[in-house]
Amino acid sequence: MNFRTLATSSTSFLCTCASNNVAFINTCTSLRSFCCQNKLRFYCKHSRSTPTTQLYQTRDASSLPEKTTIETIAESLRSNAFKKVLVVSGAGVSVSAGIPDFRSPGSGLYDNLHKYDLPYPEAIFDVDFYNQNPQPFVTLAKEIWPGVNYRPTLTHCFFSLLDKKGILRRVYTQNIDGLEAVAGVTEEKLVECHGHFRSSACIKCRTPFDAEVCQSTMIEQGEAPKCNSCGGSVKPDIVFFGEVMPSRFSDLVHYDVASSDLVIVLGSSLMVAPVCNIPDWVKSNVPRLLMNRDLVGTFGKVNDVFMEGDCDDSVRELCRLVGWEDELDAIYASTHSQP
Repeated sequence: MNFRTLATSSTSFLCTCASNNVAFINTCTSLRSFCCQNKLRFYCKHSRSTPTTQLYQTRDASSLPEKTTIETIAESLRSNAFKKVLVVSGAGVSVSAGIPDFRSPGSGLYDNLHKYDLPYPEAIFDVDFYNQNPQPFVTLAKEIWPGVNYRPTLTHCFFSLLDKKGILRRVYTQNIDGLEAVAGVTEEKLVECHGHFRSSACIKCRTPFDAEVCQSTMIEQGEAPKCNSCGGSVKPDIVFFGEVMPSRFSDLVHYDVASSDLVIVLGSSLMVAPVCNIPDWVKSNVPRLLMNRDLVGTFGKVNDVFMEGDCDDSVRELCRLVGWEDELDAIYASTHSQP
């Protein structure tokens, strides 16, 4: 879509996206970004009626304070200067729990799916492929079902610590392992962008299916449950390719990026839209902290901080600087003492 041509005759845009459809959200995201860069007004009927010029700002270094460092972020956390911390997490936060990420060469999930005999790696999360052959996903689900084989990492416990301190705006997780909730992050503070295992439904008629029965059928019997209404295959409410995202994302993201005062991105390649765009939607004076093995996205500006390495190591170092290390360890110990 050529937004620049349209802009010659308009100073504002009205988006009519289907709020939780990935394809439409991507178009909405592109239009929003274009409006930000060209200082045009943008309205989306699924937002909270706040124009782009107020909600999102171009990240212009000329309007920023002195250079942000991990020490300045730690001091602001210690002095309670940050009240609304926005977190974006990817598969890297769960690696130390034993769950592989998706794209790391050699060790990532997509590089180690040979045993499933897939036509292409992403087919394991393709709804059409699941309809024809659910067994590969069922096998994977048995391995990663929340609370069965894996426990929260130190990073998940850090999210819980932010929540307990009352400064967590929201965690937007791209993961489906559910370890944020297991670590104690309250449901109200959590947006599971790609779904979760706590509910399930038929992929054909969308009739809800008992989640406990779905779990026992997959884990104990190693099979995909069948719908009681139409006989179609049932799966947990994980967002597969070709399915819409949970409406909770579009319901909350506009408000959350507008109100956040610190953004922390952990363990993400920032390659999958629309979640990858969240760090760019915040106001230009909001510090952004990246805890990751690689520098990704648009990080590298004057108010950005990059802590290179494993998420757990970076989280521990930040908590040491703030003085939260003992509290972090206490939460971690409690999550690992549960049966």
